[in-house]
Amino acid sequence: MRDTFLVGVGMTPFGKFPETDLGSLGRGAVLEALADAGLGPRDIEVLACGSARSGTLQSRESGVGQLIGWEAGIEGVPVYNEKAFCASGAMAFNIATMAVSSGTHDVALAIGVEKMSQRNGTGRPLTSDGMAFQSEAGYTPPAYYAIAARRHMEVYGTTREQIAAVAVKNRTAAADNPRAQYRDPYTLDDVLSSRPVVWPLNLLDCCPTGDGAAAAIIVSEAGAERLGIEPKIKIEVSSAGTGYYRTQDRDMTSFGLDRVTSQRAYEKAGIGPDDLDVAEVHDSFTIGEIIHYEDLGFCEPGSGGKLVESGETALGGRLPVNTGGGLLNRGHPLGATGVAQIVELADQLLGRAGARQVLGAKTALAHISGGFHEDDFATSCITILTKYGR
Repeated sequence: MRDTFLVGVGMTPFGKFPETDLGSLGRGAVLEALADAGLGPRDIEVLACGSARSGTLQSRESGVGQLIGWEAGIEGVPVYNEKAFCASGAMAFNIATMAVSSGTHDVALAIGVEKMSQRNGTGRPLTSDGMAFQSEAGYTPPAYYAIAARRHMEVYGTTREQIAAVAVKNRTAAADNPRAQYRDPYTLDDVLSSRPVVWPLNLLDCCPTGDGAAAAIIVSEAGAERLGIEPKIKIEVSSAGTGYYRTQDRDMTSFGLDRVTSQRAYEKAGIGPDDLDVAEVHDSFTIGEIIHYEDLGFCEPGSGGKLVESGETALGGRLPVNTGGGLLNRGHPLGATGVAQIVELADQLLGRAGARQVLGAKTALAHISGGFHEDDFATSCITILTKYGR
């Protein structure tokens, strides 16, 4: 397998844009990524697109990648459309990376896009993790994570204030991210007094839906040389896994699939969690971030609440997590989120994150999962990036 490099990223602001169609969202992110890499549409050899719920009359939900390629002037190339709930964009990035590392292509484009402010056809509105209120799994994402929060509180003594601290930390980071959907500061009391959703989670413990797109360009060493690009970010690992159907652990204080997928990624990259400088994790709900700390090895099981309370995962801490505000504030257009995490980490590694810059960042991890962790259709994706070259 060949080395792969991230050479360009682009992203729209996230929010609710009822007048902007899906193709326009995707085009904006793609053209920004092409400009960032110094490339044109004709340089792209393969396209992978993640979009979980969106579609148009023309694309029929299965041709979103073709639609955006057409909008951006990319034609005559293979297009892969990926659907994996919240992990759809990360899976597109994984496919694009494999297309290059395998030697099949030298230049690949990964796109994540979603438009959730409007739904095509009939159906109930979507919750903040992208499922209908009466979901496919028989319960909603807020209810699922509320059960996880209660279990974590019961088993480990995690406090309601520690869970709410995730929301405050991530909103503080979002204040300096112009592409985040929500940026106004709030306090711990604001989180605790916001509208109840499912105890112990309140409104500010839940990520918002929205519209948006993000894009990333991956090249091989040969592709970079041919195009005159000097790579600055190496993709050490893009790893994905799916549910363990026969050995599920329904303890709810940990998501076993993430433990396995992250361990596999660390081994492939030849590093451990202590080597990370910055991370993006799937904070669709505040308790989720705490559990992810533990499953990804940032701390011992049961100590995630204490970790966020200590300030170690805040900007300026030992391992800043969700430096762009996370899903809780950037918003969560399902297919776009996995690639948006890559955009944030690229900005960190290139030293262009502005006021939220992690000084000296050289190694970064992105984590996202799709579907309910303990169900058969879960997906977990881990990407590890490192600063490369001079």
